[in-house]
Amino acid sequence: MIFYDTGLIENYGSGIQRIFDKCHELGFPEPVFKELDGGFQVTLHKDIYNEEYLAKLGLNERQIKAVMYVKEKGKITNSEYQRIGKTSKPTATRELTALVVLNLLEKQGVTRKGTYYSLLKGSKGS
Repeated sequence: MIFYDTGLIENYGSGIQRIFDKCHELGFPEPVFKELDGGFQVTLHKDIYNEEYLAKLGLNERQIKAVMYVKEKGKITNSEYQRIGKTSKPTATRELTALVVLNLLEKQGVTRKGTYYSLLKGSKGS
């Protein structure tokens, strides 16, 4: 209460929500809070395109490999996904679509052969 009484904080208990809101606004992963003896630790990650975070989202190995490929190469096509993931075209399409729904990748192009996927614009990994 002393911080509130002295004007160092605006509202008691509002800081954690503001941290979550700001991370979401900037496209960062949610912060990790860890309770320690006599206090707590907050870990902020700036890059959502890392294997640990992607695994926590529930992505399979092919999807993680594809996101890391896009991070390195800039884009991926359905046929490239099939090749590096050793999977069928329907599976590649379904899994790439899931990455778009999760706001990790965005679909570019409108024709079949001209379609590719890239990192979501404005994200910290791009």
